Amino acid sequence: MARYFEQFPLMVYDIKANGYLKLVPDIFRRVKMKSKIKNILTLLDVYDVDDGERPEHIAYKLYGESDYFWVVCLVNNIENVYYDWPLSNLQFENYLKDKYDNVDAVHHYEKVQSSGPQIGSGPEDYSHKIEVNSTDAGAGPVTNFEYEMRIQNKKRQIKVLDPQYLDLFIEEFKHLIRQ
Repeated sequence: MARYFEQFPLMVYDIKANGYLKLVPDIFRRVKMKSKIKNILTLLDVYDVDDGERPEHIAYKLYGESDYFWVVCLVNNIENVYYDWPLSNLQFENYLKDKYDNVDAVHHYEKVQSSGPQIGSGPEDYSHKIEVNSTDAGAGPVTNFEYEMRIQNKKRQIKVLDPQYLDLFIEEFKHLIRQ
């Protein structure tokens, strides 16, 4: 099993700035998955995150070890699970209560754009719409709830590495992180 920080090269660091040096993982290194690889359908599958499901749950379900949570995060450029990962339904309700006085109030107005794609490629694709003023012809309201739900639904659909490529992925990660 490949634990995330065990793969990082070690560096000498003076944690307390007292002259006592210690070997620690070099956590300042980063590896990012190339966008070309993300579009290879044989390597990655689309996965819909269930309510309350975390990266470690998905890793256990797919790879048999929750310690591979970092693979799920890396494939999706998740740097902070508190901000980049979808909220559970309860967390989402609490988030809305904290952020908005009225979740049904208008967040913004939008309409179908006059040029470019005018139809979304799925029920959660709003790329064919543009934000406009409320006075524009054809402008429709988007509530605070709808706006925030769109963000959550976008976060909910992730890509996962096909389990048959896990060992190859880890070896490549080890190679890149040590360069």
